[in-house]
Amino acid sequence: MTQTPSSRQAVLIEPRHFELREMTPPRPGPGEVLIRVKCALSCGTDLKFYRRGHPLFSFPTPFGHEFSGVVVETGAGVENFKPGDELMAAPTAPCGKCFFCARGQENLCVQVIDTMVMGAYADLLLLPAHVVARNAFRKPPGLPFDEAALLEPLACVVHAQAVALPRKVETCMVLGAGAFGLMHAILLKAAGVARVVVAGRGDSRLRWAADMGADLVIDARHEDVASKATALNGGYGPDLVIEATGQVSGWESALRCVRRGGRVVFFGGCAAGTSVQLDTRRMHYDSLTLLAPFHFRPADVIRARQLLAERNLGVGRIINEHRRLSELPQVFDMLERGDVLKCAIIP
Repeated sequence: MTQTPSSRQAVLIEPRHFELREMTPPRPGPGEVLIRVKCALSCGTDLKFYRRGHPLFSFPTPFGHEFSGVVVETGAGVENFKPGDELMAAPTAPCGKCFFCARGQENLCVQVIDTMVMGAYADLLLLPAHVVARNAFRKPPGLPFDEAALLEPLACVVHAQAVALPRKVETCMVLGAGAFGLMHAILLKAAGVARVVVAGRGDSRLRWAADMGADLVIDARHEDVASKATALNGGYGPDLVIEATGQVSGWESALRCVRRGGRVVFFGGCAAGTSVQLDTRRMHYDSLTLLAPFHFRPADVIRARQLLAERNLGVGRIINEHRRLSELPQVFDMLERGDVLKCAIIP
């Protein structure tokens, strides 16, 4: 019997306070896989979690959920993986049996968040059987571990755009120049839409948006975003607006920016208890379509893996910093300042 080594794991004790603890990972049970983490990525959700906690998780809790690694040990019944395999995975998977799964809405599965894998800021990570069975894959040999760890966030973007259905003739506007906003812009460019416009804040983020192919970049600090939006598309405004700030002000701005007959995708999740006012007359007479896609389905994960394996998107450009696990406090300082889009944490 293999002796499971000790491991470091970051545990969030309370908002803005985490500890790097020594722990002994459990041995994998039936259907489970233990991996050595080769890369974990920072995420805007982790930053929100760090700042204010999360209504679905209690303290103390391990955190970090975007990862890739190498299989250390497998549990009974695991046939698709063996020790030494390079692995990429999403941190959740649906049950396939509940009310929502039966209707093709696996992203709303009753277990999907409750059984989410947390604790990727660590040396070792245990993957539960349902994730191993549905949303874990061998990493293509030529794909770097840091890009492989983009599987989960890219699946979220793929799902949102599958709901939004951007068309080649359209002008599409993204509100927010963070990691998710720029991933949306990259995917829209790859889809061949007529024009991609990004509105954001911060000199670095605006520069990154331009570097990643945005046709027009709007500085939301100094320019009236709604006025700029109205001038797009021959004065009609953008066909599709994707809100990726996760702020109430961003949701309200998206509603002001979209053209008559257009679509708004509320991608960024806001804090619990917040709300927006809706101009019902405009909603009705301008025939707006409002969409709020959440999470992803297995089909989105498969598509995201395909896109990463093809390596044509260049989505790895949003990973613009690499740090060691011991430097995690500095990583969150950089995220708070907006100095980094995504940081690869290498144990």
